[in-house]
Amino acid sequence: MDRSDLELVVAIRGRGSLAGAAAALDVVPSVVTKRLAALELRLGQRLFERTTRRLSATAEGEAVCQHAKALLDGFAALENELGERQSELGGTVRLVGTFGFGRRWLGPALADFNQRHPGLEIQLMLAETLPDLGAEGFDGGIWLWAPQHRRAGDWVTRRIARNQRVLAASPDYLARRGTPAEVAALASHDCLVVRENSDGNEREFALWTLRHARDGTTARVRVRGPLSSNSGEMARDWCLAGRGIMLRSLWDIAPRLASGELVRVLPQFAMPDADIQWVAPWRPKTPRRVRLLIDFLVERFRGEPWKQLSS
Repeated sequence: MDRSDLELVVAIRGRGSLAGAAAALDVVPSVVTKRLAALELRLGQRLFERTTRRLSATAEGEAVCQHAKALLDGFAALENELGERQSELGGTVRLVGTFGFGRRWLGPALADFNQRHPGLEIQLMLAETLPDLGAEGFDGGIWLWAPQHRRAGDWVTRRIARNQRVLAASPDYLARRGTPAEVAALASHDCLVVRENSDGNEREFALWTLRHARDGTTARVRVRGPLSSNSGEMARDWCLAGRGIMLRSLWDIAPRLASGELVRVLPQFAMPDADIQWVAPWRPKTPRRVRLLIDFLVERFRGEPWKQLSS
């Protein structure tokens, strides 16, 4: 077996279909079918059971995939070590990020990092849900929460910046409905609920837990309203149109607060949220280009630059 064979079986196993493997390898599906048939013929073993609805590895195929993954990791480690011996930072970093933070903050930061290291190629994919980073060949992701139900040692995380969600409404809405003076008063207002679902983790979306900035006490209120969405950007647009009160990350709405388009509601309260984190599959050695990028992002967002925009 050569390296292309190893990449073939790992792609099929990771994507769960021949068509998915073809997309990952950037070839047409017929090429994957022919290469797999030729490999199985050479080995004298059937590696994958294929039906019209699903594809699964045989016991022999599972063993081949495990060894192939280990060998490919070894190739990658060797290439990374050789690359680090060169003075110019090069190679490719594949990242995934959330749409909102990715467009507003991560994208510009990556462009600046690339300007410092022009020999480096950075590939950023924006997504609503965190993909299988290891199986899909990502070096890591910038995400707003850590992967759920992970086994110890499977993942590494590092905080990039703190994240908090604040209450906000348009001046028009507050003029019509009044400004809540306490957390409990939110129950009688039109609240814009964001029903996000990530990694299969259902949350109690309409139950807001708010923490007082000074004394750290918390207050909980169940809110309701005629409008809800799985899109935070949609809720933000409704809020700007005067349709209710929303709970939204400060990094997203700071410019709107600074311009007066939105107003903080109960400004002494915020929802302590999951921090903005670097998440990645565990690997024996992180490439130097990835380590430098993580350090750059930590420094870039250390002071939470969006706070300056909201003041």
